[in-house]
Amino acid sequence: MDFSQIIIIIPILLFSMIVHEVAHGWVALKCGDPTARDAGRLTFNPIPHIDPFMTILLPAMLIFSGSVFIIGGAKPVPVNPYNFKRGEKDNMLVAFAGPASNILLALIAFIILIFVVFIWRATGSQVVIAVQGFLGTFIFLNLILANFNLLPIPPLDGSHILAYFLKGRAKISYLKMSRYGFMVLIGLFMVGRMLPIRGGLFYLLLTPSFKLLQLFESILSRI
Repeated sequence: MDFSQIIIIIPILLFSMIVHEVAHGWVALKCGDPTARDAGRLTFNPIPHIDPFMTILLPAMLIFSGSVFIIGGAKPVPVNPYNFKRGEKDNMLVAFAGPASNILLALIAFIILIFVVFIWRATGSQVVIAVQGFLGTFIFLNLILANFNLLPIPPLDGSHILAYFLKGRAKISYLKMSRYGFMVLIGLFMVGRMLPIRGGLFYLLLTPSFKLLQLFESILSRI
């Protein structure tokens, strides 16, 4: 990955992660919990959202290791589930809000991209081609962020969603395992590329985002 790609990817990732966290906090507020708002986290100012590991170190490690996938995260917004009006259901909705915001960003960028394609066909402008490349990267990264955060591995959002649907002893056991989730996540990054799986373990786990990206490309090719 060259420097020109890095200076495009980093701002897109930072913006997308901030939107992700603001979405968590906004839905939490609508569900009765003002904790994120009171902590000043319902802002698009990047400084309150920066996490040393997830926002800086992890993406840097992946970029300089030559990884195909560049994943990161902002500092999680503070949430107090005891303030939720509907308990665990609201907790699940707050968790889903983050990935949903990234999917929405990808869809908005795709709609813009459709108009950009029409403009390019009419003008052939190199500037328009550059915009197409930027939007394509924006869509790709947001789909990957959504898919990654929906993985049911603590502390990712998918773990909160899965916990909502589990009952009885299965739920208790899963919540006990959550304390090891971060180590599991790090382990997956370390050994994922060593496993005999085509494209690596994360390619397999992120297959839904690639399928959706292929659908977008198919739609564009028919325009």
